[in-house]
Amino acid sequence: MSPTEELIAHLGSLGPVVVAYSGGVDSTYLALAATRALGADALCVTASSASMSASEADEAAALATELGLAHLLVETHELDDPRYVANNADRCAWCKTHLMDALEPLATSRNATVILGVNVDDLGEHRPGQEVAASRGARFPLVELGLTKERIRAESAALGLTTADKPATPCLASRLPYGTPVTFRALSQVDRAEAAVRALGFAELRVRHHGDAALVEVPGDRLADALDAREAIVSAVRRAGYAFCALDLEGLRSGHLNRVLG
Repeated sequence: MSPTEELIAHLGSLGPVVVAYSGGVDSTYLALAATRALGADALCVTASSASMSASEADEAAALATELGLAHLLVETHELDDPRYVANNADRCAWCKTHLMDALEPLATSRNATVILGVNVDDLGEHRPGQEVAASRGARFPLVELGLTKERIRAESAALGLTTADKPATPCLASRLPYGTPVTFRALSQVDRAEAAVRALGFAELRVRHHGDAALVEVPGDRLADALDAREAIVSAVRRAGYAFCALDLEGLRSGHLNRVLG
């Protein structure tokens, strides 16, 4: 039995589920497997907020239609929560609190289990939101079957999913250093700057928000390309509202801002 067949069987044993579906690699794979296991008893829910890139919700909805998912878009309001806005190291916990607040009523009404697309590789990172979700009864089926990100990408490719090689798209608030308040203005600046740099041919990037300065990260093997496109990148970032633009010579790496946590 393939990993996907095992996952479908496992999900079938859970009964009705509500899938936290963002349109990323893990949640799309999980959503499709859940739909194949449970049909309409798998409700795939996208939580939209200012912390999500403007294009992500639209792309998730379009993909849900393409894949035949039972899909629902809900809004969450993390920016109304001062604990989230403070942007301390527990920010993700408050984000997941609002996500679970939105998903739990849906799950209760359907006698369903909330499931999240957490994979084995995620367990070693600083993600306090996972603890909140687990404490409120959410399940992580990909972890329960020992699936890594690499395996999920391979299985997604075998299924013909366009997300198989999609770059990671963490929430926009992850671009703000801890202690920098999360505001709509800052998130919008990051979103606009990343969209503009992405349009220059850099599919995988981060724009780290440091007040009036933007620190642009691209993969190490694209640094030379970024230098060649220096003027266009600077112009794009300034149009988003930043006064200064810098290129991070260490290159793109996940969890960059977590280094301050020791």
